[in-house]
Amino acid sequence: MNIERPIVEVRDLHTEEIPAAVRLLARGFRDEPLQIASLGPDPERRHQRLKVLFAAMFEIMKGQTPLVALDGETMVGVTGVAPPGSCQPTVAQLLKYGPALFPIGPRSLVRSARLNRTWGSVDPKEPHSHLGPLAVDADLRGRGIGSQILGHYCLRLDDAKLIGYLETDSEAKVRLYQRFGFKVVREQLVIGVPNWFMMRRI
Repeated sequence: MNIERPIVEVRDLHTEEIPAAVRLLARGFRDEPLQIASLGPDPERRHQRLKVLFAAMFEIMKGQTPLVALDGETMVGVTGVAPPGSCQPTVAQLLKYGPALFPIGPRSLVRSARLNRTWGSVDPKEPHSHLGPLAVDADLRGRGIGSQILGHYCLRLDDAKLIGYLETDSEAKVRLYQRFGFKVVREQLVIGVPNWFMMRRI
């Protein structure tokens, strides 16, 4: 696979960069349909709740191998990557870090739990690498940064001979992922929002 013209540097996310990654993901997902449905109509409240959720994700999902896109020293994109067997949290992990989610409020907590439970129920049984969440800062979209991240991710899939898998609530993103060999394997409403489940086989 050819990676498109280098626009940014894509590499592994360093531990000390996690707070900046949390902020970028919260900005990037604030106005997505699933987040509106699960976290409520107020944009600023969604933004604050997403920071709580993404910070907890990095704490809970210790097996993640996230990728970051840098324009010089500025973080402009980030994605989570869960290696095989690590994309669903264990009961012990949830018990340990679950209380950190309480600040998002009971209604949002219940709806977020429903969302993740539905996603988990259709997660492939075969070994796979799970992509997401993937975000690029809104004012930089359209420059090819997301494509650059996906290109690096798919090269890693090919090197490891791994299946790639993801979920998205954006039809525009479906078309982007299709460019990199992902195919829709399932469509389903999740908390009332259309979702596409996609897989990239070797």
